[in-house]
Amino acid sequence: MENLIGLLRIRVRRGINLVSRDSNSSDPFVVITMGSQRLKTRGVENSCNPEWNDELTLGINDPNQHVNLEVYDKDTFTSHDTMGDAEIDIRPFFEAQGTDVQDVSDGTEIRRVNPSGDNCLAEESRIIISNGKIVQDMILKLRNVESGAVDIQIEWINVPGSSDL
Repeated sequence: MENLIGLLRIRVRRGINLVSRDSNSSDPFVVITMGSQRLKTRGVENSCNPEWNDELTLGINDPNQHVNLEVYDKDTFTSHDTMGDAEIDIRPFFEAQGTDVQDVSDGTEIRRVNPSGDNCLAEESRIIISNGKIVQDMILKLRNVESGAVDIQIEWINVPGSSDL
């Protein structure tokens, strides 16, 4: 990947009140895309509140590019049913990366990001220090669907020799 500035680890934790696409449940999985990168979680059978706890890592070369998240219902014989999508705006998180985390205690808040028409946040999101790393927990409200949200956490990983922030 050219001009790699770092890696973004996305912990896809759980789905919340996802729509039912099968008789009375769904077999959801999440697809994360950014540019030509495409990653997916494992599927969870028969759940509208799945617990994935999967970690996916993207190479970042442009922090202005959005990360797309799509939820699908896994179908064996037909195409997967869409269960909504969301966009992850990593700019506020990226801007917080210049913060010196040495001598800062766990749980210290660096920045708050409020839900707006420009993001898919279901509620206020905090960028904090956790175990010496900068992380952001967010609950993304799914678009293009009747209901549902996905709980994720993002973490920045510096890459030795990458261009500076």
